Amino acid sequence: MSLKRIGNHLLGNRSRVRKAFPPQSLAAIEQAIKASEASHAGQIRFVVEGALDGAPLFRNQLARERAIDVFAQLRVWDTAHNNGVLIYLLLADRDVEIVVDRGIDARVGKPGWEAICQMMEAEFRAGHFEQGVIKGIDAVTRHLATHFPRDAGSVNELPDAPVVL
Repeated sequence: MSLKRIGNHLLGNRSRVRKAFPPQSLAAIEQAIKASEASHAGQIRFVVEGALDGAPLFRNQLARERAIDVFAQLRVWDTAHNNGVLIYLLLADRDVEIVVDRGIDARVGKPGWEAICQMMEAEFRAGHFEQGVIKGIDAVTRHLATHFPRDAGSVNELPDAPVVL
């Protein structure tokens, strides 16, 4: 674990998250998720975490490992058709991870999700946080609409509001 990473996380407090994602940005992201889910039967959650603290930081937990933990904690896997998608941003590392349930992962595969993460990270490097998340949601939407088209029985199983940790 590098001292630079420790420093980024120790300084990565909630004010950094509020600066990158003010309330109007979080509202726009929530609306993007609602609009997305109107076009398919999948379930999308967006989580932004300013920084790791305590044990996860000193265990040198990677963003991917943390995203998997959050996926489980928020029960994104607990959907009727195994079609939950978590878009996770660890702001201190500027690292985006997409964790998907087995129903959608079998159909899209890792390269499709990695391309979306890389596109979002490029937007974040340019300082376009809200735009980067919304572009990511749009890209995830295309996969979900292809593999999980909306039908009459589709219901919203997970909250649409972004989660700030």
